[in-house]
Parts: sequence; C-alpha cells; structure tokens
Amino acid sequence: MLLQPGWVHIWQNGYVERLIGSIRRESLDHLVVFDEAQLRRVLKNYVCYYNQVRPHLSLDKETPDFRRRQKTGRIAAIPMLGGLHHQYVRIYYGF
Repeated sequence: MLLQPGWVHIWQNGYVERLIGSIRRESLDHLVVFDEAQLRRVLKNYVCYYNQVRPHLSLDKETPDFRRRQKTGRIAAIPMLGGLHHQYVRIYYGF
C-alpha cells in the first residue's frame, strides 16, 4: 500500500524519520554499499537485528520479538551486521 502525501498522514513522518535515522546511524554510516542487492541484504539483516536483538527503551529494554531470558551458562558474543553489533547469549554446556 502506498501512502499518498497530505495532511492525513503527516503524523507518520516522525516515525519514519526516526527509523531511517536509526538505520543510517547503526549500519549504513559504517558501510560502503556498492549495489542495490548488497543494500537489500544489509537492510534485511538490520531488520532481523532491530526486531530480535536490539533493545528498545519504549519496550523497557526488551526486543519487539519476545526472547526468553537465559540465566545460566557462559556468555558468548555473536557478530551481527558484519561485526558492527553483537548479540550476547549464554551457552550452556551440559556436563
């Protein structure tokens, strides 16, 4: 669905501008994109990072996609977005 410009949708500008700013600051400002296919891959990876890993203040530092808290195990870092960001998880070794 394509939104038509006009006063009816003006409240959406702030949300879109904030999202675009987050994408630029957290990924695109640190990368050199050579073609549209690479840009699509970067944006697809960013969407996964944004929804599954990145904490949001408005959600009380939770992620939009629910994740169970891990209380035991060794902490490991998983690189995201080519190493720009990391997901920290606990790895349990069942000895």
